[in-house]
Amino acid sequence: MLTVVSWTATRLMAKLIPSAFGLLALMACATAPVQEMSDARQAIHSAEASGAMQRSPNTLLAAQRLLREAQERLEAGAYGEARRYALDARDTAIKAREQATRDATLQPTP
Repeated sequence: MLTVVSWTATRLMAKLIPSAFGLLALMACATAPVQEMSDARQAIHSAEASGAMQRSPNTLLAAQRLLREAQERLEAGAYGEARRYALDARDTAIKAREQATRDATLQPTP
């Protein structure tokens, strides 16, 4: 009898574990991307502070546009899309900051 219970429990766990992981993955997409939005805002602020508006304005403006898109998707409840836009905004802002700091070191000081 113990063998049957053990075998049944094992089969049940084999079915529940993948379902649990699937549910966790779905919940990750279904929650608002609060951290991603915050990271994108901070990256944009850092890029602005490093002089990106003067030295790499196109890249900084692209990051700001992506963040606006993320905000619009967030407000519409499209959390997966909002997360992707926020991550793209963060990455683009980091690129703008890197360009600005690289350009600042290449310019001769008066």
